[in-house]
Amino acid sequence: MPERNNTVRGVMGLRLRDRFAPGKALREKVPRGCHAKWKPAPQRPDPVELIKATDRGRLEELLPIRYGRMQKSPFAFFRGTAALMAADLAPTPATGIRVQACGDCHVANFGGFGSPERHLIFDINDFDETHHAPWEWDLKRLAASAVLAGRDLSLRAHNCATAAESAVESYRVHMREYAQMSALNAWYSHLDAAKLIERATSKRSRKHWESLEKAAHENTSENVFPRITKLVKGVPRIIDRPPLVYHPAGMARIGKHARETFDLYRRTLPEERRVLLDRYHIVDFARKVVGVGSVGTRCNVILMMAGPRDPLFLQCKQARASVLEPYAGKSRYENQGERVVRGQRMLQAASDVFLGWTRDAQGHFYYFRQLRDMRMKIEISQMSRQSFLEYVKLCGWALARGHARTGDAAAIAGYLGGAGRFDEAVAEFAVAYADQTERDYELFLKAVRAKRLLSKRGAIPERFL
Repeated sequence: MPERNNTVRGVMGLRLRDRFAPGKALREKVPRGCHAKWKPAPQRPDPVELIKATDRGRLEELLPIRYGRMQKSPFAFFRGTAALMAADLAPTPATGIRVQACGDCHVANFGGFGSPERHLIFDINDFDETHHAPWEWDLKRLAASAVLAGRDLSLRAHNCATAAESAVESYRVHMREYAQMSALNAWYSHLDAAKLIERATSKRSRKHWESLEKAAHENTSENVFPRITKLVKGVPRIIDRPPLVYHPAGMARIGKHARETFDLYRRTLPEERRVLLDRYHIVDFARKVVGVGSVGTRCNVILMMAGPRDPLFLQCKQARASVLEPYAGKSRYENQGERVVRGQRMLQAASDVFLGWTRDAQGHFYYFRQLRDMRMKIEISQMSRQSFLEYVKLCGWALARGHARTGDAAAIAGYLGGAGRFDEAVAEFAVAYADQTERDYELFLKAVRAKRLLSKRGAIPERFL
């Protein structure tokens, strides 16, 4: 008779329960219940001063847009203060097991995109802060974001706590599954975006995900090209939509600089992808304002053409040191753009074929990626309670898959266990930290009113391109 699953021999002949044992033993040193605690450190940095410190080196003219977006809600503020939570997480309990962490793991940094095989994949989609760090940091930030996003949706307190606990439970359950896979199967695993439809528990929720999936398949360079460009003397040009998309002054000088950095980027691609990229030529570029946490960093969108109806949009985005670096150690990569690209390739099931990195003469680091690649636009603010609860579970699943690819899944699974003790603890932490974020948000608003931070509010959407 075959052995039961928990006695099947795995890596290097060890039975699964033996592979889980080191992680389980860590509970003696770091009890799972201790993760529930949140108490600000005695020397906790002032949130406003930390925001100002992290904004050094950004384009000052764009900072009022950043602050304006952060004013929207405590969740928006949370999205713009990854550095603050990194400082807060550093002294919290950790097992010592490290993974390639996302670094800014919140519910708005997941979504759908096209794989090279043109399948729609659900995964983490922001890697600006990726770093080798404790797995707990990503999970706690994800859980706290679930509470804050739930409050943004005006969900009841118990539903917000349930959302956080559900995300952690999903992480725990799927981490255990990945720990039982072979290394190759775990690496090759991926989440089809269709999972959102399959797991929908109501007709309304199913229709919501079906409409997003359909829109994603149409969200390609070819389809958006007519909407965001116009012909100028017979040549396509990106349409200005200031302050989000605009052609900066001194285009000739900037254009020369952009082409030099592009040549350096091209060299970081594998040869077969350079062959593909070389079919295109640059016809225009413009500056682009992005996200919440990234506003003020240098970002350009580049329009390339291989023929009259064959466009390619690339994004060239500045990469700065990860917010985790002061607490997790210096990056092994000199070029911060390379750090982002390598981290993305490790964490994502299928990464953009045009991912690469570069630097400019001023010492700024950048990474390149496609701007349009079947991106599934997930608007959390438009979700029903049920859709949101389904969504956060998938976020926990995707995070577990990324961590299992880059860390010791069996040790993590052994520590987490088969029951919900850890889930409950982190959900308790998430609620307490969400309360802390709301207090920090009030300090931020007070600083804006006092003109310590100049804010520009109004109809400035997060996305145009």
